[in-house]
Amino acid sequence: MKFQLIVFDWDGTLMDSEARIVDAMQQALADLGAAPRMPRQIRNVIGLGLQEAVHTLVPEADTAQQLQIKERYRVHYLARDGVPSPLFPGAEGVVAELAGRGYLLAVATGKGRNGLDRALRESGLGAYFHTTRCADEACSKPHPDMLLQIMDALGVVPRDTLMVGDTEYDMQLATNAGTQALAVCYGVHERERLLRHAPLACLEDVRDIPNWLERRPGALDRAASHHPPCLTNPQ
Repeated sequence: MKFQLIVFDWDGTLMDSEARIVDAMQQALADLGAAPRMPRQIRNVIGLGLQEAVHTLVPEADTAQQLQIKERYRVHYLARDGVPSPLFPGAEGVVAELAGRGYLLAVATGKGRNGLDRALRESGLGAYFHTTRCADEACSKPHPDMLLQIMDALGVVPRDTLMVGDTEYDMQLATNAGTQALAVCYGVHERERLLRHAPLACLEDVRDIPNWLERRPGALDRAASHHPPCLTNPQ
């Protein structure tokens, strides 16, 4: 049985936004006089919801300070003069081709709704996706909530669903939701880190996805792991 639904992560999978995220977070921390963080530390939390990312980066900050960091991050990330964040070469063509083949397409992202809607609008990809879920609408990755919501909304079962992402949080999300995972190693987390989570493959270029799907006969069953509790809205 072939996959019916392909769920994409956004940052680092379809959009090359790593530099912009790192720059915006560094500026946000500087605005509030927080100790600077190295780019590798910030890259490590890309893919998490903003609340989880800030808490991981600045655990010594209290709730009010973390809220201020989040607000300043949004200002800098959305600034018109911010670091560019283009789609990866070929990403638009891949999404269009998969839509033309009849796949259901979705996005599961650590971005907030306003940020994703803007990215979908400016990239021109919005019309291709049947549904999307963000970190302010569901528990942050790697909790399975947003992927479970997507499958429920589209009426697709886990064995027919493929999660595509560039971080271990995407791989863990797939495992926790009982779906298959396809890793891409041109994004944030290195290949070795992704392979620890046993994705079906780890591709070097987004443009390889259609051919890989064409060669694959179908999805294998994957037992869902225990779902961790979702205690709070992440944004």
